[in-house]
Amino acid sequence: MQRRTFLSSLPAGWTAALAAATARAQSTPAIPAPYHDAASRLIGAALTDDGGWRKLEYLCDRIGNRIAGSASLERAIEWAAAELRREGLDNVQTPPVKVPHWVRGEESARLVAPIDSPVFMLGLGGSIATPPEGITAEVVAVSSNDELEALGADRVRGRIVLYNVPWQGYGRTVQYRSTGAIRAAKLGAVASLVRSVTPLSLRDPHTGAMQYDPAVPPIPHAAVSVEDALRIGRLIDAGNTVRLYVKMSAETLPDADSANVIAELPGRETPGEIVLLGGHIDSWDVGQGAQDDGCGIVACWQAVVLMKQLGLVPRRTVRLVFWTDEEHGGSGATAYRKWVGDALKNHVAAIEMDSGAERPTGFGCSIVGASDDVMNRALLRAKQIGALLEGIGAGEIVKGGGDADIGPLMREGVPGFGHRTVGQRYFEWHHSQADTLDKIDPRDFRLNVAALAVLAFVLADMPGRIDS
Repeated sequence: MQRRTFLSSLPAGWTAALAAATARAQSTPAIPAPYHDAASRLIGAALTDDGGWRKLEYLCDRIGNRIAGSASLERAIEWAAAELRREGLDNVQTPPVKVPHWVRGEESARLVAPIDSPVFMLGLGGSIATPPEGITAEVVAVSSNDELEALGADRVRGRIVLYNVPWQGYGRTVQYRSTGAIRAAKLGAVASLVRSVTPLSLRDPHTGAMQYDPAVPPIPHAAVSVEDALRIGRLIDAGNTVRLYVKMSAETLPDADSANVIAELPGRETPGEIVLLGGHIDSWDVGQGAQDDGCGIVACWQAVVLMKQLGLVPRRTVRLVFWTDEEHGGSGATAYRKWVGDALKNHVAAIEMDSGAERPTGFGCSIVGASDDVMNRALLRAKQIGALLEGIGAGEIVKGGGDADIGPLMREGVPGFGHRTVGQRYFEWHHSQADTLDKIDPRDFRLNVAALAVLAFVLADMPGRIDS
């Protein structure tokens, strides 16, 4: 239904907007005229394409979530490699990767005092289990690490710590999920909980990775819904002794066999030089992994397919990579770096989409270790490419970009581009049961395909490297 109605839902004046953007781009001498035509063709093809959406639909509805070590992740890898070969992309490979294998198992939580009531929770990735009989203990709630330290061991020992921390943006708030168990255990807590790292909840907890310190005894660590965290906080503030029961049967099994997925559109002149784009094929074990990051791998995939279908073969090779295990340690990114070896020097640029498929606004660009002169020249060239995307609102190029899977490449100087969107609702769905296909607007998805296709094609075809 969504595919059939897409064309009729395009905004009035779309063609005129593209024409105006092309005219503005043509005033920039650094972008030769053939790129205006190529960009227009790629954008037009992306906005009328059904193939990418069909792939995303299959991945989400037929395969589903794909946590590292799971059978569903391996089905996704096998399916993607088979489809890439069927579509005629070159050098399709699945280099092996060992990945962590954490299994959630059964889990539950409930208030037992001052009332009896269920608590919606999700164990955090890597957490240990509770004892088989579960843990029942008093809850102490804090809104910061400073508050926890101020309580001291006498107030924390033998209790469950709840980090009831308001949303302050992902970067600031996620620390309580990542290291909360360590801090609580140092003071003698028997378990720790974190208010889900999200600005909005419909009593839907959000999972994610967490860490232990070998020097500190591990304790169970889980996320609870925003509503449950707020309720517990109010009960404590009203002078009640709050007791909670939590039971988790999580376990970490030996590392499992997995793989990255790689495919290429070989360059016509310098095929040894690489422009890489991709996302991560794994997800958490809840929802469908639609926004994080099914849309990313499929949008990058379709961007390359459209180049091939249009006969737009760039000067350099465009390499597509679906990394495994981004969520639980980044072993796929590390393995890719080892796999390329000395050929890293031939990577002209790396593009990653791992911020969801809301309406795209552009890309962030970084070159680690570059001089100001090199960075400024690269940024200017990137902005000139961005001018080709102004007509679809995706032409903003800013300094600073790149995500986890291209991190190992960027740390060694490969220019990195991080995909950017309006980011209005992504963290409402992130790592939760709500990360499902219906949260993706097909039109926004196609805009992302268009933006990725234009950036990747021009980076791969321009006479010089972006950092030259």
